[in-house]
Amino acid sequence: MAREPGEWWAVLDDEAGNRLDKFLAAPTRLGSRGRAAAALERGKVFLNNSEATLEHAGTTLNAGDRVRVWMDRPGSARKRARRRGADDELRIIFEDDGMLVVDKPAGLLNVPLPRKEEASSVYDQLIVHLRSRGKRKPLVVHRIDRDTSGLVMFATRPDVQQKLKDQFRRHEAERVYLAVVYGHPEPRQGIWRDHLVWDRRALVQKETHARDPRAAEAISKYRVLEDLKDTSLIEVRLVTGKRNQIRLQARLSGHTLVGEQRYTYGPGELRSIDFPRQALHAHTLGLRHPGTQDLMRFESPLPADMLRLITELRRS
Repeated sequence: MAREPGEWWAVLDDEAGNRLDKFLAAPTRLGSRGRAAAALERGKVFLNNSEATLEHAGTTLNAGDRVRVWMDRPGSARKRARRRGADDELRIIFEDDGMLVVDKPAGLLNVPLPRKEEASSVYDQLIVHLRSRGKRKPLVVHRIDRDTSGLVMFATRPDVQQKLKDQFRRHEAERVYLAVVYGHPEPRQGIWRDHLVWDRRALVQKETHARDPRAAEAISKYRVLEDLKDTSLIEVRLVTGKRNQIRLQARLSGHTLVGEQRYTYGPGELRSIDFPRQALHAHTLGLRHPGTQDLMRFESPLPADMLRLITELRRS
């Protein structure tokens, strides 16, 4: 019988119980969680001869399982954003002749980036979706981080785009996120108020003081929804909407997001809980329809990876 292409490993007894992404990230295999996530996302990984995707990153391995990585698999150079067809993967939850609301999975860019030309994006997929309907190109209204899951909005007409962006600029749009953070915030509800500046060279948000001419005020309202083992499930309601705002403000408050890789106090900090991305989900999006002025409110349930994380922390 012909050997399957790629490199494969059998799960040994002492490796049983590991997550699939952690097993792949070992130094003798792919070497990092980032490479493991990329391989899963691009359809290069097989578990017992079945393709494993990013949704299977948290799968618990059993002794004797076979894990295979086929790095040069034909068609895997770009992320497999349309495994079940564009519309299924996109999860468009609202669409009319001027706007769309998409439930974005973690790991998918909002728009293409020059430094990540091989990576798929919501924009790329909407191009295909709209082309098949003879409509215009998507126009960005707002964005969420690549490794944040949840609701994001695009327009399909410039006039609609401007009206929607105006609502965000005036802080009229409702944006509610769910997050898992280290520790137990006190008080259990309150306001995070900081002054931030975007570092264009490092591409990170930084804390600054109110007298800094570059400073932009960042305001978020938070409340604890549930106490978990050494962590908390919180709700964060944005008042302002700066890039990476929740991720940095959580760290500044002393309650870094579980899975956070960028906004931490130092190398190796808070890595006791193994989670492949920041545990942040854009749960609620509310605004007025730019045409009818009717109030619209959309909700996205927690994705499977965050549900598994919360379940594990409840049991701990």
